[in-house]
This record gives sequence, structure tokens and C-alpha cells, in this order.
Amino acid sequence: MARLSAVAWGVLVTTVGCGYRFVPRDGTLPEGVRAVCAPIFRNDTPEPGLETLFTGTLRQELVRAGTLGEGKACDARLEGVVTGVGSSPTIVTEPILNEQGVVVVGPQLASYRAAASVNLKLLKDGRVLAETNVSGTEDYLPGSGDVLQAEANRQAALRRLSETLMREGYERLARNW
Repeated sequence: MARLSAVAWGVLVTTVGCGYRFVPRDGTLPEGVRAVCAPIFRNDTPEPGLETLFTGTLRQELVRAGTLGEGKACDARLEGVVTGVGSSPTIVTEPILNEQGVVVVGPQLASYRAAASVNLKLLKDGRVLAETNVSGTEDYLPGSGDVLQAEANRQAALRRLSETLMREGYERLARNW
């Protein structure tokens, strides 16, 4: 029994000493909004499917914050518009020269950058409580010459970017920036 208590005490001290807390993140939104519905975003870009990606990521953020509501249980709506998306090359390696100064390997593409921007609006009874625009970039590798691999890398970068932007967007709305 004493050994069990010592082990339990050790776990408690280690957990408390490391600063761990088992409480949800503060989900305070303007005007005491506690439950938010998030309808599917509008996509104003030529790329299909971004509305689904960003809406799903925002809903995950609402779940983390404990503010996702459904149907009539919603105090407010959080509407989003994907306003921009793009990709561009970012890094080109320098040519490699041999001792005679002849190019052995020419410049090569080393990285791409995906970019996106989203407008978020928190509405209650038709009034805008808070609004923000978030935008950012995420780098990804071009792949080994395979177009499908490059596109898979791009999609993964957009997923990571959506997580970053929706987290930032929710935090801004919660602070009513």
C-alpha cells in the first residue's frame, strides 16, 4: 500500500511540476457566445474543395475550444469565405560547377510555397460581432519529379496551413480583434 501511494505521489508531483493542466482552452467569444454553428464556407477561388477543408478545420477548432453548437442550440454563426489560394516556387539551388568552372548540375527547384487567405465573420441575430482576415503560407517539397507526389505534398501543405489559419482566426475572433 505504501509503495502504491509513493508511486501515485510521484506521478502527481511530476504532472503538477511540469505544468500540465486538464482543462479546456478558454473559448470566450464576444457577447458571451458559448455555442457556434459553422456552415460550409464559400469558396471564391478557382480551386475546388477548399471550402470543405477550411470548414472542417474550423469545426475542429470549435470542438477544441468547446464552442461548437448544432441547430437551434447555437448562439451565433461563424461564416467563412476562402478568398485566395496559390502556389509558387520559392527556392532554386545554385548551379554546381566543377574545377574548370563548367556547370555540372544546373539550378534546381528545391521548394514550393502554398498560400491561402480566409475571411471569418462571427454573427449573432444578423449583427457582426467580430470579423477577421487570416492569411499565411506553408512550404512543401516538389517531389521527385512525380506530378502526383508533388500534388500530394501541396495538399498536405494546404491542410497544415488550414489548421494554422483557423486556429489564428478563432483566437482573433475570441479576442474581438
